[in-house]
Amino acid sequence: MPRGKSKTVESPAVADFTNGIQPGPLPVPVLRVGRLNLNPENGKNGLARLVLILVKLLHELLERQALRRVESGSLTASQIERLGITLMRQAQELERLRKELGFAEEDLNLDLGPLGKLL
Repeated sequence: MPRGKSKTVESPAVADFTNGIQPGPLPVPVLRVGRLNLNPENGKNGLARLVLILVKLLHELLERQALRRVESGSLTASQIERLGITLMRQAQELERLRKELGFAEEDLNLDLGPLGKLL
C-alpha cells in the first residue's frame, strides 16, 4: 500500500462490533443455574459461595491425601485418629457454614462447562 494512503473496509460485522462497544451502563451477566452469580447486588453472597467452594475443594483434597497416607502405612494409630477427628470437624464446620449462609449442597459445586462439575 502506498505511503500516506489508508484503506478502510466497511462491513456490517464491523458496524455490529462498534455498536456493541458504545459507552453506557455495563450489562449484568446472566449465568446458567449452577454457575457463580456475578450480579453486583449479590456480590457478598457470591463471594461467600466462592470461598466455601474453595474451602470445600481443599477439604476434599486433604481427605484424599490423608487416605493415601493411611493406605501407605506411614501414619501411627494416634496420627490416624487425630487426622480423622480433624477432618470430621472440618466437614462439620463446612456444613454449619453452608447452612448458616443459606446454600444448598449443590450450590457448592461449580459447573465447569465441558469439564463437568468441580466437586
